[in-house]
Amino acid sequence: MTIYKPKGDSASAMSIAAVELDCGLSKDTLRVWERRYGFPAPVRDDHDERLYPADQVGKLRLLRRLIDAGHRPGKIVTRSLEELTALARPVAGRPAAMESAEVRDVLDLLRAHRTERLREALAGQVLQHGLGAFAMEVAPDLAKAVGAAWSRGDLEIHEEHLFTEQLTAVLRSAINGVLNGRLSSDPPRVLLTTFPQEPHALGILMAEAVFVLQGCPTVSLGARVPIPEIASAARAHGAQIVALSFSACMTSAQAHGGLAELRRTMDPAVQIWAGGSCPGLRARDGVSVLRTLVDIAPGVLAWRQGAHGAAPA
Repeated sequence: MTIYKPKGDSASAMSIAAVELDCGLSKDTLRVWERRYGFPAPVRDDHDERLYPADQVGKLRLLRRLIDAGHRPGKIVTRSLEELTALARPVAGRPAAMESAEVRDVLDLLRAHRTERLREALAGQVLQHGLGAFAMEVAPDLAKAVGAAWSRGDLEIHEEHLFTEQLTAVLRSAINGVLNGRLSSDPPRVLLTTFPQEPHALGILMAEAVFVLQGCPTVSLGARVPIPEIASAARAHGAQIVALSFSACMTSAQAHGGLAELRRTMDPAVQIWAGGSCPGLRARDGVSVLRTLVDIAPGVLAWRQGAHGAAPA
């Protein structure tokens, strides 16, 4: 049953767009959970728009932390706040002693809100390690460490967002530097994007860096592109591979349902490569799953050696 919030009593509640930004859970995920699990249970304002009370937002933040730690939504969304808090204690209690000096430096700069210095530090790490190693090893480790620090309560959500924005800027600059200095490129042509339910674009940006270093011409559409538009863009740009990223905030049903739809609407000759931390993501007819970014280079090599119909397993 829809619950309507009295007019003028919405100051402490958040819109669905604000919750999406705050919690890192897509609007579609919030609606699916509401329909499937009965939580969240937003109230409605006088324009019939969803509003999420502060206590529900707090629980959603906790759910996001637990999902990032590997819990499946279907197992935890309906649990009480007390049960979720108990589940989160082992996550929050994980020591940060194994963090490298580079990770500690990034976390310290985030806490100090030293934006320019943070960008310089990330750019310095690209120069030190090279773009390939940075994209495949360093950046994912940094992202995991920032996520873990947020899960422990050591970082605020706005600090996590700051990290994402600065890492995005540094990676994009490095990719453009490679592109500007490249004399030629070789197929396959790669289109990179995410489905509408997936708000996180770091995965496809890291993948783009690896594809570019393999000499592949790439086109990135960014995040949250409708499936018919992905198929249309693949045709328009002559893509031979469509690469998609799926984070833990997406359910297996969302990922595989979207992949099946995309496969039906695209030329069978165009390969679909999927990767990321979505639970239950698996290979299926016409869709290949790359477990890590390191798998991209062998996949490109296999494509170039003539195995166009045999994408990575």
